[in-house]
Amino acid sequence: MIKNRVDIITLGCSKNLVDSEQLMKQFEAAGYIVKHDAEKVTGEIVVINTCGFIGDAKEESVNMILNFVQAKAQKKIRRLYVMGCLSERYMKELRGEIPEVDKFYGKFDWKNLIADLGKTYRNDLCIDRVLTTPSHYAYVKISEGCNRCCSYCAIPIITGHYHSRPIEEILDEVSKLVRDGVKEFQIIAQDLTYYGMDLYKKWKLPELIDQMAQISGVKWIRLHYAYPAKFPYELLPVMARHDNICKYLDIALQHISDNMLDRMHRHVNKVETYELLNRIRKEVPGIHIRTTLMVGHPGETDDDFEELKQFVKDMRFERMGAFAYSEEEGTYSANHYNDDISEEVKQKRLDELMALQEEIATEINKAKVGQVLRVIIDREEAEYYVGRTQFDSPEVDPEVLVIKNKILNLGEFYNVKITSAQPFDLFGEIV
Repeated sequence: MIKNRVDIITLGCSKNLVDSEQLMKQFEAAGYIVKHDAEKVTGEIVVINTCGFIGDAKEESVNMILNFVQAKAQKKIRRLYVMGCLSERYMKELRGEIPEVDKFYGKFDWKNLIADLGKTYRNDLCIDRVLTTPSHYAYVKISEGCNRCCSYCAIPIITGHYHSRPIEEILDEVSKLVRDGVKEFQIIAQDLTYYGMDLYKKWKLPELIDQMAQISGVKWIRLHYAYPAKFPYELLPVMARHDNICKYLDIALQHISDNMLDRMHRHVNKVETYELLNRIRKEVPGIHIRTTLMVGHPGETDDDFEELKQFVKDMRFERMGAFAYSEEEGTYSANHYNDDISEEVKQKRLDELMALQEEIATEINKAKVGQVLRVIIDREEAEYYVGRTQFDSPEVDPEVLVIKNKILNLGEFYNVKITSAQPFDLFGEIV
């Protein structure tokens, strides 16, 4: 056990990761040695940043807490703190059931942890972070919360109403990250589409991204988690105009049948969804769309599922993930619908949908063979350098495996000729 060392463990999404990175900076400023997701935890203090999105994530978070409760009992660590979405939602229950934790913090009050350790939270470092990603890319969170209230989703219950960060503050953060060597920016929010409506009474995402793209040193901007209803179409010419805005949009659609979209409270219908996607593809030629779809929501009929499959065939998403419905207490779906689709049927539909997507992804990747693409190198492995194109976000999208026939620098861009393709990876060589 190393005195004055803090080990921070982050579970869940990249939004949590940003919180952990900011907390790490505060710990460092307070004189601690800080490690993130270390293979071997040796600090006297452990902080677990939890996820509470769906059942599996909650189970993982609880198991992690219990593992370190045991480590504390064995005197391997001295203090254990828990923060994040799980403790935001289940604070009272967790305090009662796991009293061995020194203190639980929610999603937004983690700053008090510094004070509880007898240190001072540094407001002058509020946009400063210790990056846990490779030094050439970072996640930038532009808002908290969500106002959409989809019937199945617990996130508004956990995070509360939408809260945009001021444009100036975000641009200051991006400028500082550029000075620190960051070239690629993953712009994240629970809902990018709504950005600015609370602060400025109008959709401000197009203006924010336009200004961000004009900051010298910003090489790539990638947009994550847009919402289809009331989409700010002014964003599309901004994306088309700037070369450093990746031709990539992550927009969660969930379903396509009007029956399911209504039951899910998505505030958009089938015709509008097709119109939106067709307009995005028309106005931003070459764009790669990532989406997420859900199967097995209460009331999903065989016909609804067939519609969903046809939608995937029609749109040929370059990137697609899917998951089976998981009932979340407190949501509209849990309170008003019966979870009437068996786990076997959910899994069968999920497997069928992902098999269909694998065929599409394979065809899309094979069409890239022979092309020369700009690739940023993330890491070096035994046989390959591993990088990504503008169409690929870290950890969730395909990678480009570059043959090691010359020395490459991590975080640099190279022109790579694609020589072969698999469903979820490309292979290439430096031109």
